[in-house]
Amino acid sequence: MSQSTSASILITGATGNIGKELTKHLASKGIPFRAMVRSMDNLQDFEGLNFSGAEVISGDFNNPESLQNALKGIEKAFLLTNSSEQAEQQQATFVNLAADARVKHIVKLSQWAADINSPVRFLRYHAVIENLIKESGMAYTFLRPNLFMQGLLGFRETIIKQNQFFGAIGNAKISIVDTRDIAAVAGEVLSSPGHEGKIYNLTGPESLTHHEMAEKLSATLGRKIEFIDITPKALKQTLLHVGFPEWQAEGLVEDYAHYKLGEASEVKFGVREAIGNEAKSFDYFVKDYASMFSA
Repeated sequence: MSQSTSASILITGATGNIGKELTKHLASKGIPFRAMVRSMDNLQDFEGLNFSGAEVISGDFNNPESLQNALKGIEKAFLLTNSSEQAEQQQATFVNLAADARVKHIVKLSQWAADINSPVRFLRYHAVIENLIKESGMAYTFLRPNLFMQGLLGFRETIIKQNQFFGAIGNAKISIVDTRDIAAVAGEVLSSPGHEGKIYNLTGPESLTHHEMAEKLSATLGRKIEFIDITPKALKQTLLHVGFPEWQAEGLVEDYAHYKLGEASEVKFGVREAIGNEAKSFDYFVKDYASMFSA
């Protein structure tokens, strides 16, 4: 693996769930890219790629000089940060520096129902950055995924030890999506023309309640898995207990209030529109990840 800076595609968030899948997707197609990591100690995240076109560069969203260095010679950039209290400012800085560096196209990982007037803080900041990108004059593609199937891995321990997972959503349905589909869409958009100016709403092929998800987990794992509906206050305390910062925990509670209103139940076909394949089903996800939910 090279550590030079000659690739024309920059991947931020390269060591996260979507970023890792995206780097694998591009490597499998022989498409060179530059992966931005906060620390070179994270190089082990790319060891399995075995791809000479993968470059790694150190960059920190809180260090504009490092971002300028990462953006040198880049034509297309994938923008993804953690949804932290700093995310809006970090992404705004990146967009402005990308425009200065004459980046031609930004592919932004946004969120389902992003709206500047939303009561959900995550949806507001994504909409602010979408607007900033539009105003920059750079070409853009916005990926707006729904709740991630892989988010269930956050409950892996309680599913293994208690056969339970939790949320504050009642019986509302949600068109949950596999992060591998999000990565495949991002890879297609970054490596081929014709996606400029588009917004892809990314969902799975069906809308499910969390109780229905529990039934599907039970059928595949061969044991009874239960979904336990809890209050928003209890959800916040649970999130704080497992280590989420308060701002992010409160944001996730807002997310679930949005889901509970049925505002994330619609099935969209952005995956098919972008890559020509149908989105992966929840059944497919559970079969692939079954070993992760078993002791």
